[in-house]
Amino acid sequence: MFLSEVTDRGSLPALVKTLAFQQARLNMIAENIANSETPGYRTKRLDTKAFEQSLREALDVRRLDPEKPLRVDNGREVRTDAAGSLVVTPREQPVENILFHDGTNMSLERQMADLAETGMTHELATTLLRTQMDQVRRAIRGRF
Repeated sequence: MFLSEVTDRGSLPALVKTLAFQQARLNMIAENIANSETPGYRTKRLDTKAFEQSLREALDVRRLDPEKPLRVDNGREVRTDAAGSLVVTPREQPVENILFHDGTNMSLERQMADLAETGMTHELATTLLRTQMDQVRRAIRGRF
């Protein structure tokens, strides 16, 4: 009981949700790259800006009532289930200007750029979460 009260406060829940989103985005990018040679495959996408806006709104709601769990929901791609876990559903990337001869809309360069950006964000969130958890461990052990 006490441990959950400590871990459900502060930035920890936001970092956990961010990591879950970034992990889902990495999986989606890997799926897009794996299907780059599949005729007719349409790339999937997750809107990072929409997730960030939803997370910001959830943090604002939580700031008003710190006892509430952090619930991220943008209605399209991201929602928090009853257990408090983030559920992410990628959408098909709309065709912009290019539809290749095999019916795909895959830009491998765009996928690699998204992979690099997502990897860096994932690494940052992991480092911040590790730091927070180390502080919790030190507090439990009584070593500040």
